[in-house]
Amino acid sequence: MTKAAKIRSFDPNRPGDANAQVYGLPFTPDEADIVLVPVPWEVTTSYGGGTSRGPGAIFDASSQVDLFHPEFPDLWKRGIAMDEEPAALRQQSDALKKRAQHVIGLLSEGGSKKDAERAAKDLKLINEECAVMNDWVEARTAHWLDQGKLVGLVGGDHSVPLGFFRAQAARHGKFGILHIDAHMDLRHAYEGFTFSHASIMNNALRLKEVTTLTQVGIRDFCAEENEVILREGKRVNVVRSAGIRRQQYEGITWREQCDVIIGTLPDKVHISFDIDGLDPALCPHTGTPVPGGLAFEEATYLLSRLAASGKRIIGFDLVEVTPGKDEWDANVGARLLWHLCGVLAGK
Repeated sequence: MTKAAKIRSFDPNRPGDANAQVYGLPFTPDEADIVLVPVPWEVTTSYGGGTSRGPGAIFDASSQVDLFHPEFPDLWKRGIAMDEEPAALRQQSDALKKRAQHVIGLLSEGGSKKDAERAAKDLKLINEECAVMNDWVEARTAHWLDQGKLVGLVGGDHSVPLGFFRAQAARHGKFGILHIDAHMDLRHAYEGFTFSHASIMNNALRLKEVTTLTQVGIRDFCAEENEVILREGKRVNVVRSAGIRRQQYEGITWREQCDVIIGTLPDKVHISFDIDGLDPALCPHTGTPVPGGLAFEEATYLLSRLAASGKRIIGFDLVEVTPGKDEWDANVGARLLWHLCGVLAGK
């Protein structure tokens, strides 16, 4: 059956089909305009765990999302499909995370010379295999970009989009990153891990094509990260959660704040959305929750305002969604993902 025939025969009002594609849609990745690349990886996480299960949990929760959205009423007709989750990548993540605990344990608790030697070997292996993961992400996202697809990445921890940034740099040249997060992620090789989830934006800034990094919702950062901001100057713009609230208490509207945020960005923009950028009531199981953050509608308003600004959204990643005993985090993640797909698809 062709894509057009599937659109004619599909009833978007019926309950989601758990055996269908993401959001209960009938399209394959080859047919869909929007392809989601799942990256089930969480090797360097040191606090909470489980984000490697995020893509699968979001997929399962997506069948409960109604397909009609007032801003994107015909989005489903564009076709959204999730690429096959690479089982080998998740297995490698699980194995390496156990080794990472040896490295983290030595840093926090100390150990014998034998422990140090073992940790050094583990660290070397982890850095090498994380580089392999980055290469895989670059190749996989490049594959779909070269097919003319709109591509979103679904993590996994926040280390995973670096390969996607590289693929975009090779195809788009200069671009900016709108980074929504509780953390700056500007540490250099945090805990010795070259590709730590806490170092993703430090690594992104090593790409000359990334001309601007605008960070929104920040609550936690260290002196090392502050030094990066001072060194980079106007290339990095930080909008702290406390600053957002202070301005609002003094009468500045969220619309005005969004326009300032968007004004810092170049014509081409990638959205990097760590779900802990939201109020932790919306993502209580995420790896490193921090009080404060954006309400759901604040985040979606910013995304919609960006899309309406005339700037070109070239891709997105949604990371750090960690399923708990209930489906709450995945439910929020699936709905946020739908909105990200909507702004990526544009008019």
